[in-house]
Amino acid sequence: MPELPEVETVMRGLAAVLQGRRIIRAETTRPDLRWPFPPRLGERLTGARVVGFRRRGKYMLARLDTAESLLIHLGMSGRMVARPMEGPPVPWMGPTGRFSDARGHNGPPEAHEHLFMETDDGTRVGFVDPRRFGCVDLMPTGQEDRHKLLDGMGPEPLEADFTAAALSAALAGKKTPIKAALLDQGVVAGLGNIYVAEALFRAGISPRRLAQTVAGARAAKLVPAIKAVLEEAIGAGGSSLRDYVRADGELGRFQDRFAVYDREGQPCPLCPGPDSGCAGVARIVQSGRSTFYCGKTQR
Repeated sequence: MPELPEVETVMRGLAAVLQGRRIIRAETTRPDLRWPFPPRLGERLTGARVVGFRRRGKYMLARLDTAESLLIHLGMSGRMVARPMEGPPVPWMGPTGRFSDARGHNGPPEAHEHLFMETDDGTRVGFVDPRRFGCVDLMPTGQEDRHKLLDGMGPEPLEADFTAAALSAALAGKKTPIKAALLDQGVVAGLGNIYVAEALFRAGISPRRLAQTVAGARAAKLVPAIKAVLEEAIGAGGSSLRDYVRADGELGRFQDRFAVYDREGQPCPLCPGPDSGCAGVARIVQSGRSTFYCGKTQR
């Protein structure tokens, strides 16, 4: 499932093509995804202007001039596609606001395109989701943080209020492994399996360590490690594993920089060689999810 860097990358791609544009037509092609679409969604979106975007955890929020916000969650296989409605094919607009290679087209709708919006500059943006684990909702903008999917989320890891002191307080008394605690969206928003593994490696903390012991000096190492790995991943366009692609149809490239994730049996980047006593990157299963780490450097 896309994590914070992938969602941030897609949101920036959407902002490049939708922000400031008026939606002249919107329709759903089925009644539901994971849950039913909001009543009269197409009608409520038609005529609205997109005035801004916000990401909360793994959710995207498109704010409209109608004082409502369109919430989008990609789920396991969801992706956003943008293409011209008419005229000759042109390149897609990427997350940076620059044109990428010629992938635009004005052909038939994408397969599994369950929601689409057409704008006043001739762009069609669609939500494609073959497995239909994603979701869409519409809410008053002033009540975003009270939405049932966003209420109770922890701090955003890239914002100033996510500090070592805040993390230490959130972990106090937690006897679950630190890996599981960091996946709890009430502790910190947006983290998932990939970036927790990479951040714990950078901080030298074992994923087996009890969460309540990651305080003080350990939290002071972990917080900047989380911020750094997320910022680097966003800069690389996220990690493309299985279904994830960016809003311009391109793949993210952070998977080329993984230190431990999905590298079972490969040498640890920090250990000098076989004489170091390191057995390489190990894999264990925690709460049904694969965890990758170095047993020598992570304590």
